[in-house]
Amino acid sequence: MTLLDSFFHLMEPAPFLLMMIGVIVGIAVGVMPGITAGMLMALTLPFTYAMAPVDAIILLISMFVGGVSGGLVTATLMRIPGEPSAIMTTLDGYPLAKRGFPGRALGLGNAASIVGGIVGWIALVLLTRPIADFAVQLGPWENFSLVLTALVLVSSLSRGSFLKGMISALLGVLLAFPGVDQTSGLVRLTFGFDAMTNGFQLLPVVIGLFAMSQLVADTMHVNQGTDHIRANMKGVLISLKDYATHGWNMLRSSLIGLWIGIHPGVGATVSSIVAYTVAKNMSKTPEEFGKGSEEAIVAAESANNATTGGTLIPLLALGIPGGIADAILLAALVMHNLRPGPLLFTTNPEIVNTIMATHLVAHLAMFATMTLGTLVFARLMLIPRAILFPLIVVFCAIGAFAMDGQIADVWIMLLFGLVGLAMEIARFPLAPFVIGFVLAPLAEGKLRSALMISDGSLWPLVTRPISLLLLLVSVACFVWPFWREWRQRRNSTA
Repeated sequence: MTLLDSFFHLMEPAPFLLMMIGVIVGIAVGVMPGITAGMLMALTLPFTYAMAPVDAIILLISMFVGGVSGGLVTATLMRIPGEPSAIMTTLDGYPLAKRGFPGRALGLGNAASIVGGIVGWIALVLLTRPIADFAVQLGPWENFSLVLTALVLVSSLSRGSFLKGMISALLGVLLAFPGVDQTSGLVRLTFGFDAMTNGFQLLPVVIGLFAMSQLVADTMHVNQGTDHIRANMKGVLISLKDYATHGWNMLRSSLIGLWIGIHPGVGATVSSIVAYTVAKNMSKTPEEFGKGSEEAIVAAESANNATTGGTLIPLLALGIPGGIADAILLAALVMHNLRPGPLLFTTNPEIVNTIMATHLVAHLAMFATMTLGTLVFARLMLIPRAILFPLIVVFCAIGAFAMDGQIADVWIMLLFGLVGLAMEIARFPLAPFVIGFVLAPLAEGKLRSALMISDGSLWPLVTRPISLLLLLVSVACFVWPFWREWRQRRNSTA
């Protein structure tokens, strides 16, 4: 199936309906404070098990796109980022809406979102295959070094302390080991518990870590009220003149979001912060930022939507998830016996082309849906979370239990809900944990294959040029945060 065939397939009634459901539900979840696109994808994951892989991917990608865009509504009308990536939009979207232009703020954010999505899609189509063609030439030594580099990079670029990011990633790696050793067939690290013979399954871990932990945290503020601005359609439709006025800002911010999205573990929140800062530094009216600047809204929304395309590039080309949503996509592919990476282009090209086609069409559908349904989605903000959260708990339990029919998976989900809550309270990032948990079996398999080839010698790890280069990058990423902190301390002392 070529990319063009994937577009035609997406226009068929059933796939198109799935895509629209994904986009609409994604936007709705993005609009409701306390529920993120990652949580929605984690809850949906078990229900995709019975679907064809292509249909499952269509639904999840559409939810990803819709969720990132839906955060714009609450950020603008309630000063609450519906998604973490909408934090910077809050700073100027709400002030502009409060001045009497809520439709204008929503329209600018929606227009910037579609431009960012298209730029991200172009890069996804143009860059993914060349990177995959290069990666397919790598051997097990290079692949192990690549996974190691990804783990260090995720930890060093995560928000907060590098040390906490590294601990989070290593904890994910450690908890991936219990169960049956895939090489020897021996059971390891189960501590006598029969329920752990198959290890910690990815699905209950993901649901617990992202859905349950977030629900418990938000339940503490379940009755907290907030002011909201009534939405209207005036100004939602953006003219061509507006695109011309903000065109360079949209393109520049989209490229920033794309570049940051390609780096594993950074994500849309960081890209929107960087794009916002660049836009302010290059603006002729920087004093307007934080007071309802149109440039600020455009920069933040362009960047976070372009990041969706950027994060998919390392997932498809290298099998390395760029963020939380990509880790869930990776889990979906693994559930369907598919392995993302360079070989996916030859073994299952229909999956790759479906992801690319859905990414573009879902953005177009998102733009149309947000333009026509702004008032409807704005009303979703008023649904009491005291009613919503119990329903989500039920779906979490059903999702964890449904895949293997074991009550132990529900307990594992609850356990990791507490783990996720503790990590959030201690400000340990969750993304490195999930990426470490997902990549650990891959790294172990590659290292064991390499050691069998070399009769147990580790020297090829440093004697093979590409492997050595990747290890040096890992060392540089490891040393950089400490060197930067030392330099800051020295400058402050001076």
